[in-house]
Amino acid sequence: MPRPAVNVAVRAARAAGQIILRYMNRIDGLAIVEKQRMDFASEVDRAAEAEIIRELRRAFPGHAILAEESGAQGKGKHVWVIDPLDGTHNYLRGFPHFCVSIGMLENGEPMHAVVYDPLRDELFTASRGDGAYLNDRRIRASSRNDLGGALLATGFPFRQRAHLDAQLDMTRALLGDAEDIRRTGSAALDLAYVANGRLDGYYEIGLKPWDMAAGCLLVREAGGRYCDFVGRDGIPENGNIIAGGHKVADAMVKSIAPHVTPALAR
Repeated sequence: MPRPAVNVAVRAARAAGQIILRYMNRIDGLAIVEKQRMDFASEVDRAAEAEIIRELRRAFPGHAILAEESGAQGKGKHVWVIDPLDGTHNYLRGFPHFCVSIGMLENGEPMHAVVYDPLRDELFTASRGDGAYLNDRRIRASSRNDLGGALLATGFPFRQRAHLDAQLDMTRALLGDAEDIRRTGSAALDLAYVANGRLDGYYEIGLKPWDMAAGCLLVREAGGRYCDFVGRDGIPENGNIIAGGHKVADAMVKSIAPHVTPALAR
């Protein structure tokens, strides 16, 4: 049975999903701002985030919040980490791959997670120690033994294009053994797909906490592993993440090692 905190996050994610779907037929009329080069937010992001925060505040008024659009609110050992629309670029182009991501950290450790794809009505949930689920069905990460035949995903660092050459070298190295690599445009949904075994592994440079908090717990509770580019376990402070089944994640760390620059290893 889902924990109470997950039930609250599910309500919040579904409410945000309704807002996201409501605006889909009028994307051309949305107010859009460019927060920084190639990093956009729309009125949908802001409205969905406000709805999530409203639901969480109602149930947990003393908890802190870290949200992509409105930033940090409050302090404490419990922090809700929110991406109201992960895959905004996709959404604004009508590309059908985006999600709502809500994670709860306790003293910096992920405890609860919800990733919701409103288009497919797919709800990924997890609580620490309880396993990971898709629409109440238990899910498991890939049990593949190595990169042979693996399907991986990545994202290119629009915030950190200075690392693009290194990532292309990593991609080339991984494709030496893996079957293929996808670039879908939603880190949280990619991590959920790793948890569900749709992807064998995932890697990306420069993610933010709201991109990873929920997805990382899903991966771990599904029996997988997440780490940074040099294999240090945990949510990477530098945002450079590898996730997958244990053996695939280990193989990815080994494969990219010659191409991890000192800046990416910090």
